[in-house]
Order: sequence, then C-alpha cells, then structure tokens
Amino acid sequence: MNDMATTAALTTKAVSATPTQPQHTVAFAGYDRLLHASLAMATGGLSPIPATLAWVDFSLHAALSPGRTLDHLVTGARDAGGWASRLNSSCMANPAKADPRFKADAWCRHPFGAMADGFVTMEAWWDRYLTGLHGVSTQNEALVRFWTQQLLDAFAPSNVPWLNPEVIDKTRSKMGTNIAHGLATMISEATQPQKGAVPTDRLGSSLAPSKGKVVVRTPIAEVIQYDATTETVHPEPIVIVPAWIMKYYILDLNAKSSLVKYLTGQGFTVFMISWKNPDESDRDVGFEDYRRGGVVAALDAALAITGSAKAHLVGYCLGGTLATVEAATRARDDNNSIASLTLFTAQSDFTEAGPLKLFTSDDQLAALDDMMWVRGTLSGDQMAGAFRLLRSRDMIWSKAVNALLTDENGAPIDLAVWNADTTRMPFKMHSEYLHRMFHDNDLAEGRFVVEGHPIATEDIEVPVFAVGTETDHVAPWRSTYKIHRLVTGEVTYVLTSGGHNAGIVSPPEKSRRHYRIRTQHLHDHHLDPDTWVEKTASVDGSWWLAWSKWLEERSGPLGALPPVGNAGLGFEPICDAPGAYVLG
Repeated sequence: MNDMATTAALTTKAVSATPTQPQHTVAFAGYDRLLHASLAMATGGLSPIPATLAWVDFSLHAALSPGRTLDHLVTGARDAGGWASRLNSSCMANPAKADPRFKADAWCRHPFGAMADGFVTMEAWWDRYLTGLHGVSTQNEALVRFWTQQLLDAFAPSNVPWLNPEVIDKTRSKMGTNIAHGLATMISEATQPQKGAVPTDRLGSSLAPSKGKVVVRTPIAEVIQYDATTETVHPEPIVIVPAWIMKYYILDLNAKSSLVKYLTGQGFTVFMISWKNPDESDRDVGFEDYRRGGVVAALDAALAITGSAKAHLVGYCLGGTLATVEAATRARDDNNSIASLTLFTAQSDFTEAGPLKLFTSDDQLAALDDMMWVRGTLSGDQMAGAFRLLRSRDMIWSKAVNALLTDENGAPIDLAVWNADTTRMPFKMHSEYLHRMFHDNDLAEGRFVVEGHPIATEDIEVPVFAVGTETDHVAPWRSTYKIHRLVTGEVTYVLTSGGHNAGIVSPPEKSRRHYRIRTQHLHDHHLDPDTWVEKTASVDGSWWLAWSKWLEERSGPLGALPPVGNAGLGFEPICDAPGAYVLG
C-alpha cells in the first residue's frame, strides 16, 4: 500500500472510530497530519522549523550584542595574522597537523598545509563565535553549532578533490582510474537499496555462525539457545537483549569476533533475542509488546529450560534500556529472578543523550510521529541516514574521500556488512520511546508505567556491570555513566576504547584495545565522570576478560549441561540458529 492510500485508509478509520467527534473534525485533522508527514518525508524526517527558530534566536541576540561581535572580529583578525606568520613554518608547527583530516604527510606540502591551517583556524573561530551568546537557549545554540559545522565540513579542503593532495597524488599514480572507480562506488551506494547489501546465504555460516536452536517464537521475537561448547556450565543462563534498531548478530559477528562464542567457551549457557524486522502491519506494536514478547519470553524460556532460579540479564543499546525496565519491574514486584544486570552502551537517563537530543524537540517529534503515522514504520535507511549525519565527518565526507583513494574493489568487512543490514521501527513503539524516554525522561524520573504502575530504577539492587565507549555518538559514555546514580546496588563501570559498536565487539585477540574499570559499592562516595577517569588506570586488552570474571564470581559452580529446548515445558526447538526473523 502506498503512502497516500495508507493515509486515506487511516483517515477513514479514524472518522468511523470516533463517534464522539464530528466526522469533519477528525477528517481535517487527518489531512493536517498528511501535510505534516509530506513535509517530513521531503526533508528526510527532519523538521525545518527547529533549525529556523534556532537561527532566528541566535541572529536576534547577535544583533543586540554588537560589542561581542566586534570583539570576535578583532580576535579573528589576530587569528588571521597568526595564520599568515605560520605560512613558512614547519609542518609540525601547523595546528592542522593534529586534525585527523590533515594528518597525512602530503598535507605538509605547500600550499596544502596553508589551506588546512587556514581552514582549522577559521573553523575554531566560528565555534567560539557561536558559543556562549548571552540569552540564546542551550538547545538553539547546539542546533546552530551543529548545522554550521555540517556546512563547514562540506567545504573542508580534505573534501575537495582538487584541493586534497592525497587524492591528487593517487590520481596521478593511477592515471585517473581511482576517480572513475570512486564515482561509480558513490553512485552505486546512493542508488541501490541497503537491504540488498547483505547476502543472506552468509547468515548462519560466516556471519552469525554459532550453533543453536530457536526455542521460542513470538509475533515480535525469536529466542535462540546456543549449543554448549564446554562439558560443564554455570547454572545461571545469560539472556541477551539486543536493540531492535539493529540485527542481533553484531554479538555473533563471525568466528573470530563473536561474543556468543566467547561466553559459551567460558562455561555459560547463552540465550539471545532475535527481533522481527517490523513492517507496516506492526504499526501498533508498542514498547510493552517488546518487553513481554521479547525479554519476558526469553527469561521465562531460559529459566525453565535450565532449571535455574536466576538469570544474568544483558542489554545492548536500546535493548539495555528495555533490560533496565524489566529489572526495575521485577524488583518492584519482588521477583528475584535476575542475578545481575549488564548494560552495553545503554542509557536510562536521557538528560545528556548527546547529539540525538538535538532532534527530540516537540516539533521534531511531531514531524516523525506524522510521518510514521502514514508509513507505519520508520525505515532503516532513515535511521542510518540520521546516524551518518551525526558523524558526517567520518561517515559521509571521509567515506567519500576514501572512495577516491582506491581503484580496487575490496570485500566489505563483516562489521560494515552488518551495519548495512538495517531494520525498521514500528510507529507506536518508536513514538513511545522518543516521547517517554528521550523527551520526558520518564524512566529516570520514576514516571515510566509498566502493567499499570510506575517503576523506579532505584529498586534495582542486583549487581550492575555497565560498559561505555570513549567515542560513542549514539549513547555518550557520560550519559551511560549516570547508571551510578540510578540504581541502589553495586555498579562496576567499564570505559573502553572505540565507538558504539566497535568498542563492544572487542575479542581478546584485539590487543590494541584498552579500557578502564572500577566498582562503586553501596556506601562509596560518588565520583563525577572526569574524576573517575583521572583515578581509574587504563588496562590494555579486551574488557570481555574482566566481564567474564565478574559473571563467574556471581554465578554458581559448574555443573551438568541443560537440554537445548524442552518440549515437555513448551519449548520445543523450532529451527536452527540464526532463525527466520534475522532474514527479514
């Protein structure tokens, strides 16, 4: 069904379903939503109103602060003089050398070094000028700085092929074949749908290779129980709740980078949720459906099959938020079936949720709501585009430049293949999540309602192991660090190198990784994030080793292997891992 037909059907349904209102009132409201949705679709889901109001706010206050503007102009002239004095200086004295965009030795040559130095100097001036203008709201200032940075990045010398010495040198050596290949690559990526980028025949072999069985299938999720790889296991199973904004197999990426394989090799029974990729028929699936049809179903299966009284609950990103909701719900209801709670780059307090907060204003959420109301889902391409925009320097511009620096077709790495395997989000759930979590912060403030009653994260007294990553643009580590103030029990916090995904996929063989780890016990004084980093030593290697030891210390002794599934209890194996939902 196309968008117009869907909207007509929805409007008709709304008219007939609301007898207490005049039909024309409901119909006109539907037409308004269609107009709003059409505008949102034309702008990729971004409302132009918040950015417009932000610029008006800044411009009016700047006009009323001529002294500040003159001061910055004087400072800018001084900066320009400093740039001119450095024109003949050595490359190492060039401030641009510290910028990753200009780190190559080719940027030391004249005039490229001068261009890079001048651009970095100008970029710093704009950032100072846009920051701290008296009277401008924090949200509007952040929006103005964000969009200005997008514009500046577009004109960086590194992103202009004829101003980039690396591209020039490569073009000379390859007689221009790199340009043809790079343009073909960019056109292909822009025109081909991402859903065709993942070869499904690799799933279950080179991707998601761990062996197991689907033991539960609900309308929203499959639950996979993995085969044991040791002769004995700890009694408490591990239940992993991945985010449904991505496919689960990032945690079972390949034979060398599989967290599942690592955990089963340490003597743990692992259960994994594989979420269904929703379509427009799932438009009314809500957050509670994900809780009951996903995490509750997985915990029930894991406890019944293993015969354990408790399970280690693990959540990744949005799945970590859901795991926190479930842990708080069970704590409220005096259900002691959670042995520990582990959170990978997961937020429960969204007051400092990073760049994504720029796009959760009332107007922006209204635009997304209306667009999803028409389509029934938010597409994976739209979400991927939003994340690329947040890291445009790395995900858009650097990627385009790199395409011009090679004339060879290389096989994409598995992490890139997984990243292209996008998923959708149902209208109701995504709207609830953005409004209740990001915008209203209901979970952290004790207003989030589950089964008719609010839950409080302070009720969580089980040990918590939380992981943040140093360069996370989705869940900034200072935001995930807030878990220290949200739960009552002990918190072991890990800050590891890498980003939102690469920092989590950290097998012990990757010795280039490092991490910091510290445990805050019940009566310890709170450390702010900066003090925590200052007082916590860096450790080389993978944090998986520390987590495995932490889990072992909170598990029972090794014993007999549980069955894979249990038909007598209603958990008869359905099919082999990775299951059917991951193919959707």
